[in-house]
Amino acid sequence: MLKLGTKSKVIVFSLFTIYSIIIIVPFLNIVMNSFKSLSEIFLTPFSLPKQLRWENYVEAWTKANLGVGYLNSFFISVFSVIGILIISSMMAYILSRYRFPFRKILYLYVIAGLAFPARLAIIPIFIMLRDVGLLNSRLGLILLYMGTGVPFSVFLLKNFLDDVPIELEESAQIDGASPWTIFRKIDLPLIKPALVVVAIVNFVSVWNDFFFPLILISDRSKETIPLAVSVFYGEYAHQWHLLSTALWLAVVPVMIIYSIMSREFISGMTQGAIK
Repeated sequence: MLKLGTKSKVIVFSLFTIYSIIIIVPFLNIVMNSFKSLSEIFLTPFSLPKQLRWENYVEAWTKANLGVGYLNSFFISVFSVIGILIISSMMAYILSRYRFPFRKILYLYVIAGLAFPARLAIIPIFIMLRDVGLLNSRLGLILLYMGTGVPFSVFLLKNFLDDVPIELEESAQIDGASPWTIFRKIDLPLIKPALVVVAIVNFVSVWNDFFFPLILISDRSKETIPLAVSVFYGEYAHQWHLLSTALWLAVVPVMIIYSIMSREFISGMTQGAIK
């Protein structure tokens, strides 16, 4: 196990402190400005609000079309994550437990997606979705996000499944359990931390994605949160109090999900780092 000296600990602690300040201070400033008036932001941009202006939230929610953005982002993110979990967990189980020709080649083919960002193939993706009638649709985005999320998810879940003792499955087989029962009642509960990591990472990635909705969605009734905030910024570029409110509202769901599942997420990340 790597042990750090006193000087190394001070350096590491200092770097993490600086990084935390860089992340936290702008975020807190956005939250504070979301409760201020426009004039108060210009006069005291880094101070606490003198009065909490809750009407900013009502105005930003209405003008930025955040209600529609929330529904679309939630729908797309949830179903993308569900699809990724189902496909990647089954694929990881097959690659980890079964021996068949070209298994390693198939695994390398799957995780090769980690090296090639999907954005590089935006033109073929656009043409393909247009030809099958899924351009400007939520289903098209869901299928796209499922495809881009599977490589990382398979890579992580397979590593966890490789460390699950095979003796547990052999004992279940002796008792007459089917492969599906073994997978569902033994393997999945044992890799729950990894499943949580996969769910949170992909949910955050899909929720925050701006590139694909910008290219593939043209109907305002189907726009996601990042797209709605971007359009709102274009229309109200100088209304900093409303922009701060819209940005704060856009990240609230991610913070809630992480706070609820943080223990499992940290556990999964820690175990993954050890592996």
